Parts: sequence; structure tokens; C-alpha cells
Amino acid sequence: MSQRINIIVQDDIWRLLKRIPHGERSRTINQALREWAINRRRLDAIAEMDGYRDTMAADPVTAEEIVRWVRADRDGGH
Repeated sequence: MSQRINIIVQDDIWRLLKRIPHGERSRTINQALREWAINRRRLDAIAEMDGYRDTMAADPVTAEEIVRWVRADRDGGH
């Protein structure tokens, strides 16, 4: 389903949009916003992973602990 919105753009953007045929403006804007949203989600995920990395650096885990966790998980039937 599509939604109609009204937006205000700066003059330089309007000059660019006027060069796009009327039937393709919405599709072009949708594509640009979709690409922006995908990029934004990636940047947010990177920031989240950096936060986890910082947390893990403060509390390192040894290989032996990881092996113990995996064995306990297997033994628990998970």
C-alpha cells in the first residue's frame, strides 16, 4: 500500500527532481529513501556491535570457558 505525503525540499533538490519525468519521481525518491534506510540500519548495527565489543573487552572470556559452555549446552539437550 502506498501513502501520499507532502514534503518541503530545498531549491537545489527541487531542480534535480524537476529533471526526472513526472511518472518516475515517486519511484526515484522511494529508491533513494530505501537505500538510505538500508545504509542507516547497517550503521546502527555496526554501532551496536561496537558497543558489544567494548563490553566484551572489559570482561574477556577464555577459550576454556567457551568450551565449557558449549559442552554444558550439549549435555542439557539444547
